[in-house]
Amino acid sequence: MDQNTLFIIVIVVMLAGMMFWQSHKAKQQQKKVKDFRESLQPGTEVITIGGIIGKVVSVDSKYEEIVIDSDGSLMRFTFRAISKEYVRPAYVDDSEVDEKGNPLPAENPVEAANPVEAVGSDQVTVATDATDATGAALMSGSGRDSTEPSATTGEADDPGTQDTGESRND
Repeated sequence: MDQNTLFIIVIVVMLAGMMFWQSHKAKQQQKKVKDFRESLQPGTEVITIGGIIGKVVSVDSKYEEIVIDSDGSLMRFTFRAISKEYVRPAYVDDSEVDEKGNPLPAENPVEAANPVEAVGSDQVTVATDATDATGAALMSGSGRDSTEPSATTGEADDPGTQDTGESRND
């Protein structure tokens, strides 16, 4: 055999091998996706190929349809529209990691559990979901009666108005 013929045979065998490998890999992936879609159960959080995130409400295997609930809206999709199971990614703020992405050590474990914000030079308050950084109530029923005088205006809160923090000079 001539070298050119041997070279062509090696190239053809390599191409055939790569084509077989690619098709085998694609079939494995298709089988994995098909098994996932067939195993969907109510309560599973999924994301569609369009990016809609919701919880599976019902599955109809006969017509290959699925109903998902996304923030109160019921939507019907085909199995092919479901991309994957949705897992909310973990979020870490940039201030909690160093420049390499490693978490910063907590200086005091008590500080990590109770966030403290400095409001003034001599006043410190703990911000919670019921108060803002100044300590003003954000929600009714959070400890201060709405008929008590406001700390900023000296007047009782009116449910229809918003407290701007400015005092009135009537």
